[in-house]
Amino acid sequence: MMPDSSLQPTCYGLRLPHMLIAITFRICFRFGLLVLASAFAFSGLAHASLPQPSSVPGGVAIIPLGSVSAGADTPQTWFGEQPVLVTSDHGLWYAVVGLPLDVTPGAHQLRVKIGDETKALDFVVNAKDYPEQHITLADKSKVDLSAADEARAEREIAVITELKHHWRAAQDTDLAFNLPVQGELGSRFGVRRFFNEEPRAPHAGLDVAVDRGTPVEASGQGQVLAVDDYFFNGKTIFIDHGNGLITMYCHLDRIDVKTGATVRKGQRIGLSGKTGRATGPHLHWSVVLNGAMVDPELFVGGKRGR
Repeated sequence: MMPDSSLQPTCYGLRLPHMLIAITFRICFRFGLLVLASAFAFSGLAHASLPQPSSVPGGVAIIPLGSVSAGADTPQTWFGEQPVLVTSDHGLWYAVVGLPLDVTPGAHQLRVKIGDETKALDFVVNAKDYPEQHITLADKSKVDLSAADEARAEREIAVITELKHHWRAAQDTDLAFNLPVQGELGSRFGVRRFFNEEPRAPHAGLDVAVDRGTPVEASGQGQVLAVDDYFFNGKTIFIDHGNGLITMYCHLDRIDVKTGATVRKGQRIGLSGKTGRATGPHLHWSVVLNGAMVDPELFVGGKRGR
């Protein structure tokens, strides 16, 4: 008697001859594993650990772009002429937009390209008042620059500006940073600074007070974009995390990595110090996003210093 056809195995809806049962089970099982593996790999994109949203000058705007579809290209976005990082989180695409400290509060637009369609998305930047900080420097040469020092500083600012706008396309960018050192948090991001009662540029980073020689770690995986010794920043490391996300570590006593090296999150990259314009040993840590200096504390969540 022939077996009941309703009891014969199927592979994705197809009935198969009895002689091929064993082979079919092996093929279906292996194919099923591939499907599951692909699904898990795809779902792995859904946990980007987005930074804390803060649509203010010096903050980060998180703009939803729609659902993630298997096989579809990642949307492309621009704020002005600068490309913007796009990532996925829980099945949705998001543009992660760095907002410069000098951006005008009010209505702005993000240019978005999804497939063959390009459109503009409106978003609002809210105003924010940052506190003042008055610093007295005994070394007046760091405030009233000589002609030679001023020329050097201007050259270095031009180099740093170019580094800040560097773009390297990357498959995945880790947005969940670690604080590079543990210590007392000093000058916060955005404070309006006065050196010897003379106004200077706002503080575009986060200061962590630590002893000279304290190991400094990479806040996330990436590639060393540049290392140098600058007039204001002292010994400095730039790490490129991909897609316009860059971190900067300043006033170091020693640099332990070279340009082009790949670093992992938590890897020691140097030792803290007080090189450049610094009143004492500390680490100045900056985060750059699509060319804008933004608040580093938005990227560390609850992993802040003491």
